[in-house]
Amino acid sequence: METKNLQSESEAIQNGLPNPSSFIKVRAIMECPDCGYKKSFKNQFHRSNIEMMVVSLKVFDWISCPTCGDMLQMSLEFQI
Repeated sequence: METKNLQSESEAIQNGLPNPSSFIKVRAIMECPDCGYKKSFKNQFHRSNIEMMVVSLKVFDWISCPTCGDMLQMSLEFQI
């Protein structure tokens, strides 16, 4: 198993492709507690760009509902 991972990593480096395991996949789910509005967003971040993920999440945290204007609740799902 470990040798298979090392082989795939070395092949990715040789081919110039990013290693898929070096990305953090994030799914943000925005929900309104009053009117039931729900929206989800997906993005992936390279592990070296973790600051970009933190800034994005801080912006999402202050989004208000387009229907009623109440603050949305955010839940996150990570695939590491």
